[in-house]
Amino acid sequence: MRTAKATAAAVTVALAASAASVAVGRFASDAALKAPPGRPLPTEPRLTVHATAPGRITLTRALASRRAGTYGLAGDGSHAVVGPVLEDSPHTADTVVRRLERVTHGTLRAGDRVWLTPNLYVGNPSTALGLDHADVDVPGELGPLPAWFVPGVRDTWVITVHGLGATRELPMNVMEFLHRSRLPVLDLAYRGDVGAPRPPDGLGHLGETEWRDLDAALRYAIRYGAAQVVLYGWSTGATMALRTAAHSALRDRIAGLILDSPVLDWEATLRALATARHTPRALLPLAVRAAQGRTGAHGDRTRQAADPDLLRVPTLVLHGPDDVLAPWGPSRRLAGRRPDLVTLHTVAGAPHGALWNADPTEYEEVLRRFLTPLM
Repeated sequence: MRTAKATAAAVTVALAASAASVAVGRFASDAALKAPPGRPLPTEPRLTVHATAPGRITLTRALASRRAGTYGLAGDGSHAVVGPVLEDSPHTADTVVRRLERVTHGTLRAGDRVWLTPNLYVGNPSTALGLDHADVDVPGELGPLPAWFVPGVRDTWVITVHGLGATRELPMNVMEFLHRSRLPVLDLAYRGDVGAPRPPDGLGHLGETEWRDLDAALRYAIRYGAAQVVLYGWSTGATMALRTAAHSALRDRIAGLILDSPVLDWEATLRALATARHTPRALLPLAVRAAQGRTGAHGDRTRQAADPDLLRVPTLVLHGPDDVLAPWGPSRRLAGRRPDLVTLHTVAGAPHGALWNADPTEYEEVLRRFLTPLM
């Protein structure tokens, strides 16, 4: 009897431990599979506003607050744009002073919790940039996909698609440049975005299913006059672009790819997000297995997105060695395997998806050199 009771107790403990492990794995995988658009990813630290004055803002001293470049500064109900660190301003051991370019909406007060974001602009291309645009609906397999269309005179269109934690406001960073180049731009919101259909399982799939929405945008562009298209994606949007170029029935109309901070190793990205959620190292494999079980995404399938043998068009990869969310090793290997098609441009010190922010002038010059032969 004692043996039976002991065995039952051991089984109960084992089942409880197993259930707890599953729960931990699901919670950790939520960081990637349920990343809300427009909200900070776990890898982006919250900062505190210590003070504001005309043209300057004092923030908590951290690696993030000392980044070079220009960024959005978002809070709950507020958005501003901050420029470089003002080295000639008085700093303390705990604070950093940056140039405050403008407050887009809301207010910033001492004590507010904020985070840096690549998004410099909020609203739409008309309100934020003064560019004429049309609100259009792209027919997708789950329903209408909202998109902004900014017209241009060329018959090469650029379709832009954001990635993890971002919204279709992110591509507005480069929209003025693309407009000056007279390129029509179709800026897509896809499944899971505000105003777009919800995924059937409520989860993001790191580009593995979302690419079909980008494929729908490709069909839309060709239907409405595009002779050829350049796909321009950030983060998992870059993964979507690679999948579309490999699998779309209209892939012969794709003239080129621009991949900013591409997620080419989704397991590494998921581990980075889970780690940022303070998941113990020993439990990180559970997060990966939970994501696999919940989405059906497995390493051999997801790695196909970065298969160099599937590339058929000129590809510009923009990535940084300091990207903690999407390691740049796979980008280097992709460029090394296909030097005939892939150009790799690196930006040191830039966080994930924010290479333009670190140096807009250089970034746009790289874009210009890549796009000119494709126009």
